[in-house]
Amino acid sequence: MTTTKFKKINIEAYKPGKSSVKKLKKVIKLSANESALGVSSRVKKILSTKNINFFKYPDGKSKFLRNQISKKFRCNEDKIICGAGSDEVIQMLCQLFLNPKDEVIVPQFSFLMYRIYAKIAGANVIFAKEKKFKVSVAEIIKKVTKKTKIVFLANPNNPTGTYLTKPELIKLRKKLRKNILLVVDDAYAEYMKNIDYKSGLNLFKNKENVFILRTFSKVYGLSSLRIGWGYGSRRIIKALNNIKPPFNVNEVAQKAAVEALKDNKFITRSVKHNIIYATKLKKFLNSYNINSNKVSANFLLLDFAKCKFRAKYFYEKLKKKGIILRSTEDGYKIKNMLRLTIGSKKENLKFMKVTESIFRK
Repeated sequence: MTTTKFKKINIEAYKPGKSSVKKLKKVIKLSANESALGVSSRVKKILSTKNINFFKYPDGKSKFLRNQISKKFRCNEDKIICGAGSDEVIQMLCQLFLNPKDEVIVPQFSFLMYRIYAKIAGANVIFAKEKKFKVSVAEIIKKVTKKTKIVFLANPNNPTGTYLTKPELIKLRKKLRKNILLVVDDAYAEYMKNIDYKSGLNLFKNKENVFILRTFSKVYGLSSLRIGWGYGSRRIIKALNNIKPPFNVNEVAQKAAVEALKDNKFITRSVKHNIIYATKLKKFLNSYNINSNKVSANFLLLDFAKCKFRAKYFYEKLKKKGIILRSTEDGYKIKNMLRLTIGSKKENLKFMKVTESIFRK
């Protein structure tokens, strides 16, 4: 049978963290950096009402949501674009900026969708080495060529949990050519209370050659609804709107996001919970010679180099007990490490109890 030929794209498809275990009905999923406390009560309330018109198309410009974002973060409504998750905004940026053979620089260990969308657009992905799993400004600058179009950077970084400080991030932008777009992914910014940290949005709100990514999937707990946003110059936002699907963010997601933004108490409680349990888990795991990054986002990268068990052994033992962590060998190519999402109080205590039982044997 003859069919129209399609392009062959040399990419490794994204592999999400596992969410189920064979023969087990209930599992504790600590593999996807989801919200430990679920969603705000305000979100639950709006989702239970009957005033959502499922038979009507949503607002294609997400105007009210953009208005609420601008008020919350004190930024310009006209410089915001909303997407079906920040993933979609990344995809649109690659479509807009990249031509075949252009170059995109990403940290050696970074969010996989940067490289995937860049490759789909035909660009070459250049990896900048990290130093002790931390993004290196010097290594990024080394990789810059005449073909460099975009530098993608999550800060703090996923899956490593490390971050560039305010001076380091400013230095990176200064060192890059002005015609290179720096994309700073603030996915975990709400969790960051470290003194030496500043979000991309706070630092570069008025920069023409910086684009900021934000998501509602992490601290706001709206992963399933797929909603995120981007912030950039009016010129970039106008161009993105020209290629954006007409009704890309559904009405349920828009309304839930508006309510999530309003619930400051929930955000405060979520961040406090994260700091408490990330600190406890880090100390607990360290007692078994499992080292991890400085507490930053809502996850820890666990290093088994000094542990009596290999990461894979620990992963399988946990899985048999219904606890799923993120393997870093798939996609990230990091050996003998695991990524642990900070869970609810009950989930964290269960993880600690099972870990103790594994090490007793």
